[in-house]
Amino acid sequence: MAEEKAQPKKRPARASKAAAEGAAPKKPAPKPKAAAAAPAPAARPKPEKALKVTQIGSPIGRQDYQRATLKGLGLNKRHRSRVLEDTPAVRGMIARVQHLVRVESAS
Repeated sequence: MAEEKAQPKKRPARASKAAAEGAAPKKPAPKPKAAAAAPAPAARPKPEKALKVTQIGSPIGRQDYQRATLKGLGLNKRHRSRVLEDTPAVRGMIARVQHLVRVESAS
């Protein structure tokens, strides 16, 4: 009446090829010791010309390149600001999403 459940058969542990051939198992190479404590990264110097960019529009319903440009500027939510260096690359990114951001001089 009482049925016994069939137990799954246990497989024997596999021996590596090296152990099967009688060779000693390989040990992992020792990790190189860390050099002296690395110096702390230097603080970024404040750029001579900087722009304060504030996101004023939502990327919802916008084209993918506009969303990507906002992320590239470091913006992802409305009313968040970033101070960015005034470079031609940043100016070009701002031009692509000028309807979504407000630009002020940060200096």
